[in-house]
Amino acid sequence: MANYYTDIPELKYHLNNPMMERICELKERNYRDKEEFDYAPQDYADAMDSFDKVLEITGEITGEIIAPNAEGVDEEGPHCANGRVEYASGTKQNLDAMVKAGLNGMTMPRRFGGLNFPITPYTMCAEIVAAADAGFGNIWSLQDCIETLYEFGNEDQHNRFIPRICAGETMSMDLTEPDAGSDLQSVMLKATFDEKENCWRLNGVKRFITNGDADLHLVLARSEEGTKDGRGLSMFIYDKKQGGVDVRRIENKLGIHGSPTCELVYKNAKAELCGDRKLGLIKYVMALMNGARLGIAAQSVGLSQAAYNEGMAYAKERKQFGKAIIDFPAVYDMLSIMKAKLDAGRALLYQTSRYVDIYKALDDISHERKLTPEERQEQKKYAKLADSFTPLAKGMNSEYANQNAYDCIQIHGGSGFMLEYACQRIYRDARITSIYEGTTQLQTVAAIRYVTNGSYLATIREFETIPCSAEMEPLKARLVEMANKLEACMNKVKEAQNQELLDFVARRLYEMAADCVMAHLLIQDATKAPELFSKSAVVYLNYTEAEVEKHNSFIEKFNADELVNYRQ
Repeated sequence: MANYYTDIPELKYHLNNPMMERICELKERNYRDKEEFDYAPQDYADAMDSFDKVLEITGEITGEIIAPNAEGVDEEGPHCANGRVEYASGTKQNLDAMVKAGLNGMTMPRRFGGLNFPITPYTMCAEIVAAADAGFGNIWSLQDCIETLYEFGNEDQHNRFIPRICAGETMSMDLTEPDAGSDLQSVMLKATFDEKENCWRLNGVKRFITNGDADLHLVLARSEEGTKDGRGLSMFIYDKKQGGVDVRRIENKLGIHGSPTCELVYKNAKAELCGDRKLGLIKYVMALMNGARLGIAAQSVGLSQAAYNEGMAYAKERKQFGKAIIDFPAVYDMLSIMKAKLDAGRALLYQTSRYVDIYKALDDISHERKLTPEERQEQKKYAKLADSFTPLAKGMNSEYANQNAYDCIQIHGGSGFMLEYACQRIYRDARITSIYEGTTQLQTVAAIRYVTNGSYLATIREFETIPCSAEMEPLKARLVEMANKLEACMNKVKEAQNQELLDFVARRLYEMAADCVMAHLLIQDATKAPELFSKSAVVYLNYTEAEVEKHNSFIEKFNADELVNYRQ
């Protein structure tokens, strides 16, 4: 049977990154849990062995249960009756298998029943699950909402809610509304304090809520009467056991059919405040969204892997004009670019997750003791890197997932348009990744300040100082020229002092920066493991060099006076 972890050697490579030693040291607090929990690691080697074994179990469940169920779940989907959601039968089997294997609450401390895993191996599990069924991946990976409750909730909330998630209960984040999609400042779900019952009451409607009939919900609601912006919003915890929320309907979607996307009606629903009032959007949702965006990046990489696998398998077996179509340059060109995008995107995903791991671990330690000056500096460094890399990882990987799914169907030809092939499901599932948890356009908005303030360029220049193999040196030299073009374009736009022009070319600058970052990461990977990455490094450099040149040509020749022709 297929194992979605051991069958992909690139995953084990990324797991065994040198940064993991520091991550484990911080996460395990120098392995203090070994005295209290028999399943806690003794040392770094033991921790890595534990990650490897859990990933192998996840890969096995994915290959033997989740993947075989995927087509049935896609066809059946969830049902809504009497205000409740009933999962597809295959989804129930999937959830049962994951719960029995103890794969819930993975990142939570052991005292709550979690595995105390860093974000990186958990993200790897999310990628593996998504490669088999992206819709189920949504349901299972929403467990990471508990990270936000752990970070901002109080100890009593920790003790009541976290063990439930670790035991297998599900979560959702209830943010968007019919009139508030990306513009979360417009959220109007009303939160009113009930003096008699000493609780908050929620009233209103939420829309596009993934897994909306979950056991525990994190809810963004307007707690400050008379306000209309983000400063009047707070975050609340709603427990399904309390009642008061009904599912009005499940959305009829293009893809991710196994994942129920719900419209919810709150009717005097009892809830409790998470954290402080007025910080719901400004602080808590931003943290929640960053975690979710990393999750969508993982889902996107999983879909890219699935598309590549399907395209490769079909190209090897399909014969035309007396030979397998993989032998035709037009086909192997597509497959090589698909693999290069997959490898580059995965490199960016796990570089980002490692940055997140270090700054989050240090942040958690800061609640136990005062950080040393060196630790504070380390936290500041990695928080900035995580914040700058997350919109790159989410935006670029979601676009690559869509591109790879498109090419997968193209490789299948007419068969790719038929419903009996998996590539059409992958294509439909991939489409949402560049939309939810912030569209690619919004990822550009989040990232552009790191272009204009020189942060991305500084990181790229730092990457240029990292030694690489002799085979990679010519690629690296070309990459320096690509970075020079990014710098020239950036300077030209900044000198114009025209906000509309900056907004107009922001996507192009964003992609140029991302291309350079990913190319560097892939060169570093090819230096360490040429057998896995050298081909992709060459292919990706050729691809991104052309992309950077395209954007450079446009920006260098573009005159702001031409904007009038683009306004519709």
